[in-house]
Amino acid sequence: MPRRVMEGVVVSVKQDKTAVVRVSRTFLHPLLKKIVRRTKNYHAHDEHNAAAEGQTVSIIECAPRSKLKRWELTNTTNKGDAA
Repeated sequence: MPRRVMEGVVVSVKQDKTAVVRVSRTFLHPLLKKIVRRTKNYHAHDEHNAAAEGQTVSIIECAPRSKLKRWELTNTTNKGDAA
């Protein structure tokens, strides 16, 4: 079964070897017929602490690494504001 790949923005890198990534998705509301945007935060494993806040990154599904981490960082697409 293929592993899911998502793209999002890093919102927190305060934990060791973990990056919190916000992924946005848009869909058509079934009743209102309007475009709706939903966001969700995912905890992703970042082995080398390479991510910085504001970066656009790709995450891929993996085996559970801890209670919350089911994703791992694959690559950084864009360097944003590194504080």
